[in-house]
Amino acid sequence: MVLADLTAGAVADAERRALTRPLAEVEAAALARPAAKDALAALAPSERVKIIAEVKRASPSRGALADIPDPAHQAALYETGGASAISVLTEERRFGGSLADLEAVTSRVSLPVLRKDFIATRYQVLEARAAGADLVLLIVAGLDAPVLRDLYGFVRELGMTPLVETHSADELEAAIDLGAPLIGVNARDLTTLELDRDLFGRLVDRIPAGTVRIAESAVLTPADVAHYRGAGADVVLIGEALVTGDPVATLTSFLEVGV
Repeated sequence: MVLADLTAGAVADAERRALTRPLAEVEAAALARPAAKDALAALAPSERVKIIAEVKRASPSRGALADIPDPAHQAALYETGGASAISVLTEERRFGGSLADLEAVTSRVSLPVLRKDFIATRYQVLEARAAGADLVLLIVAGLDAPVLRDLYGFVRELGMTPLVETHSADELEAAIDLGAPLIGVNARDLTTLELDRDLFGRLVDRIPAGTVRIAESAVLTPADVAHYRGAGADVVLIGEALVTGDPVATLTSFLEVGV
């Protein structure tokens, strides 16, 4: 399974980092950070669609996308273009990201920032806060139920907001049981890398009122944003289309159709 391999690799990399930066040191750095930004307020439903813009160099499904030598500059362009939050992929092996990218972005922008990675340990959550992240991605399919619940609680304990990602009705129920205020539906099945752009539309009615509904993946054109908005998305998370073109112009075109 692709997801299992990605998660195992991310955990192994975190364990390697812990050899030189012990948990106690990371925890102290995390607790010394100013309070996390209010991601729920930034992403709250409005008359227009909102966009989480992603700093993303590569992916297992598409390979290399963009060099992005200055991730902080990329994120600043997203902020200029009207994004409501920034996502930073920090996974090293297949996505070409790093915690240094996350730190650079959080030091540059005023928007809430998501650490997007394959999070499976408390150490990784502490790393996220120590680097300035305001949100942390938790993928239901990659975590046993007790671990998911523990990490969800720990993210909130540190003052951050969990973005709970789902890809099926059962996973969505698990996210709802947590009381997650931000729920993502990923069109890409991370176990097979196959896409189903209509999955969000089939699941959205199950998401409780008051929950921020986020559509992820399969967005390349304004029509794709319109498709998700028409299905009921409050927020769309976009990566590839923004790193392979003019980010400000692309964001502007996406926001214009997402009413």
